Amino acid sequence: MIPQQTVDLILDNARIDDVVSDFVTLKRRGANFVACCPFHNEKTPSFYVSPVKGIYKCFGCGKAGTAVGFVMEHEHCSYTEALRYLAKKYNIEVIEEEESAEQIAQRQRSESLLQVMEYAQKFYVSALSEGEGRAVGYNYFKSRALEDQTIERFALGWAPSGRSVFVDAAVAAGYKPEYLVEAGLAVQYDDGRLADRFHDRVVFPIQSVSGRTIAFSCRTLKTDGSVAKYVNSPDTPLYDKSKSLYGIYLAKAEIGRRGKCYLAEGNVDVVTMHQLGLTNTVASCGTSLTQQQIRLIKKFTENVTIMYDGDAAGVHAALKAIGMILDEGMNVKVLLFPDGDDPDSFCRKHTLQEVEDFIEKNEQDFVSYMYSVAGDFKSDPLRRANVINDVADAIANIPDAVKREVFVDKCSSVFEVNSDSIYKRINTTLAKKREETQKIMERERRRQENLPDVPPPPEYGEQQAKPLLSIENRTLAKAESDLLYFMLNYGREELDFPSDSEYYSGSELDKPTVSDFIRASIDSDGSHMANTVYRHIYEEYSRLYDNQMPQPDIIKYLLDQPDRAMAEAVSQLSTEKYMLTVRNFEKALMTKSSWLVVYVPKSILCYNERRLQNRVESLRQSLRNLDEDNQVAVLQEIVKLQAAQRRINAKLGRDKK
Repeated sequence: MIPQQTVDLILDNARIDDVVSDFVTLKRRGANFVACCPFHNEKTPSFYVSPVKGIYKCFGCGKAGTAVGFVMEHEHCSYTEALRYLAKKYNIEVIEEEESAEQIAQRQRSESLLQVMEYAQKFYVSALSEGEGRAVGYNYFKSRALEDQTIERFALGWAPSGRSVFVDAAVAAGYKPEYLVEAGLAVQYDDGRLADRFHDRVVFPIQSVSGRTIAFSCRTLKTDGSVAKYVNSPDTPLYDKSKSLYGIYLAKAEIGRRGKCYLAEGNVDVVTMHQLGLTNTVASCGTSLTQQQIRLIKKFTENVTIMYDGDAAGVHAALKAIGMILDEGMNVKVLLFPDGDDPDSFCRKHTLQEVEDFIEKNEQDFVSYMYSVAGDFKSDPLRRANVINDVADAIANIPDAVKREVFVDKCSSVFEVNSDSIYKRINTTLAKKREETQKIMERERRRQENLPDVPPPPEYGEQQAKPLLSIENRTLAKAESDLLYFMLNYGREELDFPSDSEYYSGSELDKPTVSDFIRASIDSDGSHMANTVYRHIYEEYSRLYDNQMPQPDIIKYLLDQPDRAMAEAVSQLSTEKYMLTVRNFEKALMTKSSWLVVYVPKSILCYNERRLQNRVESLRQSLRNLDEDNQVAVLQEIVKLQAAQRRINAKLGRDKK
């Protein structure tokens, strides 16, 4: 762990223009620098670097942050790795805090296992170049039209046919047998004998996001079905197959640059597509796609195109993957190759331009894909209903309500069915998910409290208090972002309310700051921001504000946080836009003091009105699960809340007639 004083020293020395210029050619424009953004394709520069503020900002894709954030984003590394990079650049010695004996032992063991894996990779690569490896393994790769440069880039190899060739070589080289077993490279029999886990197979090394070899996937060349086609490393202290993706290290930069990930099924698909130039391709590691693998992709992009085989197994896997990807709030498309082709065979027959044109023309959104693979269902009403329900269930996975609505319209149009029917199915599916989630949470609570597994039926008040998962933070997000905008940019400015204002304190000397005024409103009833990222920013800002940290230092501190979602949101809210918004236009026509006095209270009113609307929607959704008496009580509360909304809207000048 890097001591905080060393972290502070690194951050103080890192000049944003100096760091960015290591990767991007900057051109001076006034007090700033500009360049074409390294994070997305563009011809007109929209990437700005401000040495004065110590931040970078792309007005095209929205990426922004400080020097450490730039290194993390560009090199796809962790916060600590970015700090070490900057420390090395500025010749700052990093003496990490003392580790416990247990931590030292664990770190040393992990490093020993990584060294064993590195030795194994070199062994398999070497075995490919001679004897049976060259005659069998190398010829196989060449038969798949793989070039020597590709074979070398992916470190493809050969596991010799003898049952202990690798083990004997590793032990002779000084590697402990226990490490060979723990790394998943060797199998130990009851009598203590060791044997190679991989033999008589071509070898595909699996790398971590940082590029270290952590596992192997090995394919037999036998076609008689006498042995499994693939043998993969078991889960080890280094490798969790549910969290790893084949090709991710070589693909991550291009995934980020293109803003899209191609998801294939097999190792050879990935290698062939990379060789052709589609280097943003990955595959799951010998397992069905998992939620953890999807989240790994999400670190680099929110857009995925599934490129699975068109057979029954591939279609089934694609349909399952669609729901999982949508559930993470990501965007998914699916590509069907011509009959008899998979990504590997198709790419070997065509040029890069031809494949890219094919992808652009033929990749489908998930609704169109599910329609195209459903077969002839129009003559069978029951089958047609089942297909539509499947599509509606997939749409229900989408967290964003606006996106859901778009795909409901698409489904309604494609399947020629009323959108109300689709919404009913979606609501039923969401209710089931909500119920199942609540059951799981309740079981876990009761397990921790050692209570019986059958909870009593909830009272109305308990139902009312539970948050409904279908009510989304989007209702409050805009209002919350406005409040944070004022706090981050004008937090210590005083609000000079005129004496006839309802907010006037009665004393010319008692003028609240913008931050104090907003916090008093939010904290008065114990509420908190619904958006998780905004809530973390609000809480951390308040802590630093109370500690009297200067406003510019607060911004820089928040931008330097390892939580990149938080840092990016701070950047969006604390930097000026190219285009003036209405709010900024009005600001230009008023004094800053007058502008703040008008718009800070307005933003709080908007926030309170959105909270009321959120509550109304929650209560409306609860009605279907209540008996008649409780429904009356809920309806009465809704009426009161709507009356409060009307009063607020009247103050905002937008009351409805």
